[in-house]
Amino acid sequence: MDTENPSAHTPAKSRKPGRNHPHTGVIHENSRHSTHFTVIGNHLAQHEELSLLAIGLGVHIQSLESGTRIDIKSLAQRFPEGTTRIAAALNELEAHGYLRRTRERTPCGRIVTRTVSCNKPGHRTAPADTSTKPAPRPAQDRPPPRRKLLPAVPKPSYASPALLQTAVDLLATLRRHDPRLLLSATDAEHLAPGVAAWLERDLAPTAVRHALTADLPDEPLRRPAALLAHRLTAQLPPPPPFRPPAPAAPEPRHPFQNCDGCDRPFRAPTPGLCRDCRTTVAIVS
Repeated sequence: MDTENPSAHTPAKSRKPGRNHPHTGVIHENSRHSTHFTVIGNHLAQHEELSLLAIGLGVHIQSLESGTRIDIKSLAQRFPEGTTRIAAALNELEAHGYLRRTRERTPCGRIVTRTVSCNKPGHRTAPADTSTKPAPRPAQDRPPPRRKLLPAVPKPSYASPALLQTAVDLLATLRRHDPRLLLSATDAEHLAPGVAAWLERDLAPTAVRHALTADLPDEPLRRPAALLAHRLTAQLPPPPPFRPPAPAAPEPRHPFQNCDGCDRPFRAPTPGLCRDCRTTVAIVS
């Protein structure tokens, strides 16, 4: 009969199938979501080029409802990273196709940025073109880029030099209210008639300045003069109501006086001589 060896090691029990865990690395303990969840592709969650901040921001944006503001200012109020890091992360997401941002003009003249979140960006790389292309022209031979023309602005009914100078001075002070509204002399000369058209409609310079600088978009202004030209045209107030000139005051009706010379009655504020007697006295003297 065999004897039991108390010094022998107890063999390790095998784990149940499907319950084996790795010795290192993360261990997942998952539960199924039935509500309030977002499906995120591994191409974003495990992106090899995006920064960790960009990946996290991309996941956050895809979890939001449509219409939620995701501009830099709103995100900086939500997260502690600050505007600089958030702006860089948004640029990363846009560069890799997870965001698409376009600039549009609203009916009231404001320029806003429309942002589209793409949960599965497509490949936009164009196929290589092996056809023969002409060599690019040297930089010194290329024509200078044409400057885009500014939109037309209203014209005053009477462009007096003093009114136009007031308009130019007003435009020159806009940069004090917003540094992005720094205008060139050419732009100010183009916009001055539009400002003059506002001023001749009984508007004070402060009211015109407020209309041009209020509710500007948060994004950089690429063409501030074009934005001002649009506002001068789209928001032009109506002319003031017509006011007929006040009627002239009637001449006072003096009482009758008896002439001291001929005793003939005549109208005068005080007693004295009538017109004929005054003429006779003047001739005699």
